Amino acid sequence: MTDLSPPRSGGRAARRAARASALPDHMRPVRPGMSGGTYKPLSQTDIENIHHTALDALEQIGLADAPPSGVEILTGAGAILGDDGRIRIPRALVEDALAKAAREITLFGRDPAHDLHLSGTRVHYGTAGAAVSMVDIDGRNYRDSTLQDLFDAARIVERLDNIHFLQRPIVARDVADMLEMDYNTVYACCAGTLKHIGTSFSAPETVAPSIEMLHMIAGGEDKWRARPFMSNSNCFVVPPMKFATEACIVMEHCIAAGMPVLLLSAGMAGATAPSTVAGAIVQAVAECLAGLVYVNAIVPGHPAIFGTWPFGLDLRSGAMTGGSGEQALLTAGCAQMHQFYGIPGGAAAGISDSKLPDMQAGWEAMCSNVTAGLAGLNMVYEAAGMHASLLGFCHESLILGDDLIGQAQRCVRGIEVNEETMALDQIRDVCMGGPGHYLGTSQTLARMQSDYVYPQLGDRTSPKEWAEIGKPDLLEKAGRRKDMYLSEPSKAQFDPAVDAQIRQTFNIYLPR
Repeated sequence: MTDLSPPRSGGRAARRAARASALPDHMRPVRPGMSGGTYKPLSQTDIENIHHTALDALEQIGLADAPPSGVEILTGAGAILGDDGRIRIPRALVEDALAKAAREITLFGRDPAHDLHLSGTRVHYGTAGAAVSMVDIDGRNYRDSTLQDLFDAARIVERLDNIHFLQRPIVARDVADMLEMDYNTVYACCAGTLKHIGTSFSAPETVAPSIEMLHMIAGGEDKWRARPFMSNSNCFVVPPMKFATEACIVMEHCIAAGMPVLLLSAGMAGATAPSTVAGAIVQAVAECLAGLVYVNAIVPGHPAIFGTWPFGLDLRSGAMTGGSGEQALLTAGCAQMHQFYGIPGGAAAGISDSKLPDMQAGWEAMCSNVTAGLAGLNMVYEAAGMHASLLGFCHESLILGDDLIGQAQRCVRGIEVNEETMALDQIRDVCMGGPGHYLGTSQTLARMQSDYVYPQLGDRTSPKEWAEIGKPDLLEKAGRRKDMYLSEPSKAQFDPAVDAQIRQTFNIYLPR
């Protein structure tokens, strides 16, 4: 007998339609800036011991190789230049810098909807890494990264809800001239996304032309300074405990231009930092405290992110490892130190040592992305797309990373326990005269979007359904999604008059 009754409005089609409709930002199950901080691998005593040991390192050991301008700035603030050329920083000077330092930072997007508010344990995920190669998933090989690859990465980031900012993930190796590479990097990133962008500068002389371009994009220097939408990722130290002379001068130029800075200390445990997790954190904290003193001696309260980025090392081979449990602990411990100081901070997570987007890449990326978020890290850098311990970048992995980070953020959000969520009334209604299940109840339908994160590409079909729809491959799905994104015009493209002005002033490699 044929059932001619109309389909139930609460069936699968209705649920799919409900999921497809956009939610207001405040009702989304995950979003930028949710608070973590529930994972605390360091005790309060551990944190205080690390702090005092870092202060001892600054007073007793200090940092070498400051540029003459840095020596003048730091000694003028109260640091001591030793006969051995090392700058030693008294405890009182560190405390003074911490008192002056920015406690809350807004990293602006060109679109205010993408502004990131850094404070407390608010968590944001994004890219970084400056890889020199692209992963070709079809040929299962690596090739040199190009400016077009960087532009495409920015355009993809613009479309991904769970990637909150773009820090340069690859180097444009097809642009040989250092100055042209730096300002073309600025162009490609800004033309690709309206989200906040981070980049590095190769030398002090490349900063001013890049800032000039940013003024053009912003509509004038005053508008740039009001809302600087790009920050400088600055490796101001060469671990262990040495200033990177040229990078420090770059940092001084960026501060003068009103650009936020990421104070980046990237020691490698067992090579350029102590091999223990605690020792690597101590050194990174000491180096970043020195950077904080430096910045606040120039401009008190200038936006500076405390970028402790210690990495792990596979002591069997001497190779860097970013996809280890030790890396997850390094990053989470650093997040706790940022919170101890009350300073916005960032560190690395989501890196894979695997060469391709495979199961190893998945477990490595999820491990550190979840722990970083649960620890309340403000800026989770390198969270998606990074392979081969930062040597390779993959557009398809970037897209898959959006799904992965969505699930990580759901862990960050945690469990809400209140009268409504404990659901005693629902249990009573369902069990006492009700249907005996919760499918289709008003409460289930009302919360299905606000409480649950649904993967865009991850497959949750049964084996039977999976076979019926052609056994879709995850990487093929990501590739099709990439092609779709890149077939559409960039939302961040410049006004034609602005683009013409930029191209008249600079040698832009990307075609119009």
